[in-house]
Amino acid sequence: MRVIALDVGTKRIGVAFADTKVRIAIPRGMIPVNGNELAEIAKQFRLEKAQLIVSGLPRNNSGEATRQTESVQNFIIALKEYFVKHEQKAPEVYFQDESYTSVVAEEHLGSLSRRDRSAGKVDSEAATLILQDFLERSDLAEIEKKITEECVDEN
Repeated sequence: MRVIALDVGTKRIGVAFADTKVRIAIPRGMIPVNGNELAEIAKQFRLEKAQLIVSGLPRNNSGEATRQTESVQNFIIALKEYFVKHEQKAPEVYFQDESYTSVVAEEHLGSLSRRDRSAGKVDSEAATLILQDFLERSDLAEIEKKITEECVDEN
């Protein structure tokens, strides 16, 4: 199963990709939030032949929802509506706790020069960490079974 992960922010969306057979998340850059982000995500989803989207879900230090949590959830609703509006099946979306991923991403990129450690790289690295965490903690066989059953039910 092919998966795209998103680290949704107010200015940029980090993107990562994985094939669950390999279970290694790969950074895929970032998408600027400029009014075209839904179309760009749908395009990458199609180009990667993905079956699933994993979105980071921010929480506060106590694990409670924040305004940013609600913002990400609303963004995912808008993304699913975009797919349907453009006559595509809305993808299955799973949320993954993204606590401290940006901090860890900056630490991972710490050895790079300031220019190479741009905000976009941090966002993409954060999406990669979100996806890797999802790959390691999720019952991928069960998720793949569910998605396959939904595809069969549609036909």
